[in-house]
Amino acid sequence: MPRLSLAKLEHHLYTAADRLRQEGLDAATYKDYIFGMLFLKRCSDVFDAEREKIIGSKIRSGVGASDAESIYGENPDYYDEFFVPETARWLYLQTKLNDAHQSFGSLLDKALGALAESNPPLEHVLDHIQFMKVQSNKRIVSDEACKALFRIFNKYRLRNEDFQFSDLLGAAYEFLINMFAESAGKKGGDFYTPRDVIRLMVRILKPRPNLTVYDPTCGSGGMLIISREYVEQSGGDPSNLRLCGQVNDASAWSICKLNMLLHGVMGADIKLEDTLLHPMHREGGELERFDRVIANPPFSQNYTRNDMEFPERFRWGWCQTTGKKGDLMFAQHMLAVCKPNGMVATVMPHGVLFRGGAEKEIRRKFLEQDLIEAVIGLPQNLFYGASIPACILIMRPNITGKAPNKNKPEEHRNKVLFINADAEFHAGRAQNYLHPEHIEKIASTYDRFEDIPNYSRLVALEEISNETNDWNLNIRRYVDNSPQAEPHDVRAHLLGGIPVSEVEANKHLFDSVNFKPGNIFKHRQNDKAYLDFAPAINNISDIRATVEKDAGVKSRSQEISSALAGWWTAHSHRIADLPARRDLHTVRNQFLNSFVTALLPLGVLDRFKLSGVIATWWTETLPDLKTLIENGFPGVIEGWVDAIGDAVEDDESAGAVLDPFGHKLVLNIMPDYLERIATAKSDMVRLKGEKEAFEQSNAPDDLDEEELENWNYAKDIERQIREIRSEHKDALKELAKLEKSASKAKASTDDKRNADKAKKELQPVLVQIADLESALTPYEEIKKSLSVARERYKKLIADFVDELKANCARMDNNKKRKLVLELFAQDIQNGLNKSIAEKNNALIHLIENVWNKYAIPLSQLIRNRENMGKQTSNTLQEIGYVGK
Repeated sequence: MPRLSLAKLEHHLYTAADRLRQEGLDAATYKDYIFGMLFLKRCSDVFDAEREKIIGSKIRSGVGASDAESIYGENPDYYDEFFVPETARWLYLQTKLNDAHQSFGSLLDKALGALAESNPPLEHVLDHIQFMKVQSNKRIVSDEACKALFRIFNKYRLRNEDFQFSDLLGAAYEFLINMFAESAGKKGGDFYTPRDVIRLMVRILKPRPNLTVYDPTCGSGGMLIISREYVEQSGGDPSNLRLCGQVNDASAWSICKLNMLLHGVMGADIKLEDTLLHPMHREGGELERFDRVIANPPFSQNYTRNDMEFPERFRWGWCQTTGKKGDLMFAQHMLAVCKPNGMVATVMPHGVLFRGGAEKEIRRKFLEQDLIEAVIGLPQNLFYGASIPACILIMRPNITGKAPNKNKPEEHRNKVLFINADAEFHAGRAQNYLHPEHIEKIASTYDRFEDIPNYSRLVALEEISNETNDWNLNIRRYVDNSPQAEPHDVRAHLLGGIPVSEVEANKHLFDSVNFKPGNIFKHRQNDKAYLDFAPAINNISDIRATVEKDAGVKSRSQEISSALAGWWTAHSHRIADLPARRDLHTVRNQFLNSFVTALLPLGVLDRFKLSGVIATWWTETLPDLKTLIENGFPGVIEGWVDAIGDAVEDDESAGAVLDPFGHKLVLNIMPDYLERIATAKSDMVRLKGEKEAFEQSNAPDDLDEEELENWNYAKDIERQIREIRSEHKDALKELAKLEKSASKAKASTDDKRNADKAKKELQPVLVQIADLESALTPYEEIKKSLSVARERYKKLIADFVDELKANCARMDNNKKRKLVLELFAQDIQNGLNKSIAEKNNALIHLIENVWNKYAIPLSQLIRNRENMGKQTSNTLQEIGYVGK
């Protein structure tokens, strides 16, 4: 049986959620039932596998089958993971699906209760999931919906050996959390931080094995999970990473606990309490300290000092308890629980950077003690429920309380790095997103701690504290990324010409794509300061064609492809070695650095764009790379085939997860089959067009608009035939009877004479019917051909997956290895081509903008107006409206 892919499981979970949406439930309500059913199925399947192993081991050692089952199979002490009592086992519940004597919802509630009661780590985790819950005298989830949900989850087994890679279920759970957060809108922001933001923060903190990671407002636990993922993908042992979190919402606490368990993190220490009032992670009566502290605290909250424990955490100052200014209280708590050599990364609203009062005093003390290392401005609308722009503060504790902070790297001391990344994002329908290229640029800029014009700047504390800035950390004070004003040459606007200075100012853009300005501009005689468009450029549409067909541009594109091919040849073995080395992050960094080194000298893309090509490819390919590590190159091919098969089966109205016929594997190994499908589809489209053309032909001239829209020539002919047959029904019936008698062997002369006579009398009618049927014959032939074409197309689609599997089965492992690597290289080439196309388009848009500004000067517009006035005057004179 093919292993379960991430795409398939995600689609499966979406189907489950869609079933509950049919009940009228919103995401905030139905998420608990999805989580509960998923966890119950997973626990039961893992338990079954472990139970089979225990019983089989005991039988092989000589224990009887009955005793092996009753004594060992039902003993919780023999299980490493959760023990699932009988009433919580999937097979037991399956036998009760059609039991009319008890509600299936109550059985599910009892199953979850029994599971929690048998496993102390699940205490209170599942309490809020109640399938029998009633609201307004009506069950929230009907029994039919409970059964339907159970049947959906019954489709796939969820044992470890069923997955393409070991953490697939955890990744799917993250998908669910993201989906629910998107659907829940503002409520989603209470427990979910976008994973692209978390990956950025984790990249900066760089957790390692044997460290402790703490999130004081952990929500669904994403920051802890991704910290663990970072360690694992760096080749470290994630089991040596201690994960701790605290959250003040029972539902979020439950989601977080389940998230940890489904990711296989059994030892995570997640507390339920208000962090500012009652921090729960303690050692010997004191607060526990952590190596990495990472959080996205709730924005702009009030807080209270009543019954607050450990108030010494807030030694830098107290914000107002009202006015929604509690942000820096969380920042202080994070610094207070961070180890001396640790790091803090926290999301904050921009207000903490510049507001006055108590916040300014806290900010001043942070800076005076050299605690702030970097301020990173993020795009607005990244977070659910908060459209305001936010920032990330990177801080390091300083137990001496005096600058410089010895816990900072020496070159960072008494300085703050400002990164203004608020203009670089992908705009989504409802939210904005950071793409891998954006994350890579921010993280690499932090790692290099460097100045980049209009993007980042290293600022000394003396400048921040001077009279002008007065401890204000507003990012635009130090890094203004506002676009430069568009240059306008007054002389060119008035008299024509293109300023040479504007072309020379963009020399780097022309050079980067290897396009010579002389190919589109020409020098003016006796006027070195201005250019004109070349004679071949007669309108703005000529610009794109000139650039895209340019030999220099094509040559540069070929240089890039050659450089990519050389780089891939030298470094692709690192991908092939992943199953043995399992060092994803190491390979990622090697790919990034070597790719930039290989292609940067060509000057087309800067190092950030080049890094973005690999970062984007890596993120999109990561599920395949994980599959490769655990199942080799054949496993990657198998996963693709499985996903393609699912996409073919998907209902067209629901929309496939991917285009099965556009998948890179299919395009590579089945071009002839795709051509056959395309031909069959083309035949269908052609014949359907002929059918519709016939139906719309010969419409009477006197039809109104509605009648014309509903006109169908074929149906009209059929109508006429029916009416004629109806009008002469008895005569036609009599003729048929007479002809039948006349056709018999013993027919008399009178029989034949009567039949001939009747036929002669009906001849005009028969001719009329024959003429109409003859007119309809081409239409019937088209329909028959269309039916044949449709059947041919359906058979090609029905046989498609089998043909794909057969093609793959004929490959040996070496061929599969070669093919997967070729397709990976192809994906990188496509990503690189996209970035190069963006660069070419930037040049095209630049030249088009020059055209729009200067192609028609004011002097020409005046002449055009004068000529138009003369033409209008002449026309009016010719028609006699004005005198000559």
